Amino acid sequence: MPGFEKPWILAFLIIIPLLYYFYKKILKKKKKDAIKFSNIGFIKSALGNKKKSKRYDMMFYLILIILALMIIGFSNPHIPLKKTKEGVNVVLVMDVSGSMQAEDYKPSRLEAAKSSAEILLESLKSKDHAGIVIFESGATTAAYLSPYKDKVIDKLRSIAPKQGKTAIGDGLSLGIDMATSIPNKKKVVILLSDGVSNAGVISPGEAVAFAKTNNIQVYTIGMGSKEPVVLGYDWFGNAQYAELDEETLRKIAQETDGKYFKSVDDKTLNEIYKNISQEIKREKEETNIKDWFFFAGSVLLLYYLYLRYGKKRVIQ
Repeated sequence: MPGFEKPWILAFLIIIPLLYYFYKKILKKKKKDAIKFSNIGFIKSALGNKKKSKRYDMMFYLILIILALMIIGFSNPHIPLKKTKEGVNVVLVMDVSGSMQAEDYKPSRLEAAKSSAEILLESLKSKDHAGIVIFESGATTAAYLSPYKDKVIDKLRSIAPKQGKTAIGDGLSLGIDMATSIPNKKKVVILLSDGVSNAGVISPGEAVAFAKTNNIQVYTIGMGSKEPVVLGYDWFGNAQYAELDEETLRKIAQETDGKYFKSVDDKTLNEIYKNISQEIKREKEETNIKDWFFFAGSVLLLYYLYLRYGKKRVIQ
């Protein structure tokens, strides 16, 4: 919606109807005085010919329009325009914990996640910046935020699996911190995990609050399978299954105005990253348009001066 940085200046627009009122009142009085004196020469002088009278009216209305344009200009009007120049900060936050070595995705969950993430990175625009954060028992930066997507992809390909637990809150917080490192851009974090948050110093709830404070949209991807996946066995021979905390991932997305996606195989994971790429909307920014009003006012002022002092000037 259009807005004004200094809306109080618009109050001066009341001058326009007041000037119009007094102008009409003066003309009416002038005509009455001319008739009252009953002097033909005075009447002609007071009333003037219609062509000249219309010219006077037009010049007066030009002054009113110029004044209105200048008042609106000084109020600093702005309208929302698409922020195509600034681009978007996109940070991938990837789970590299021990469960990401499961082979229900080929060749493994982590390798499938890296391959799918590459699809998204390649689809970003030239003005967009991309970075990568990885997490397990803690979080670390794998690729700093950069406009050079090819270098980010190289870093992505070199990510190796870890043996730690799952610190979703730490990973998300570091991703948010990275997304804010370059200002004046829309900020998007894409979080992928296949487990339950069971490590780290920052809870997922605290990370969500951090995201909301910085106006960051978080898309979450839950990586799992249709059937239970055995990761290994404990000392007593009991099977250890991969667990996916969909509730937490769904809540993160919901509270940050993002979306949650559930992946069950390589194909759905690829589709998810393609969909997210299309979901990222270029943010709108308030663009100042006061110069438009000043320019229009200046053009009309030049036209007024031409009518006043030009070849066909009005002689008083």
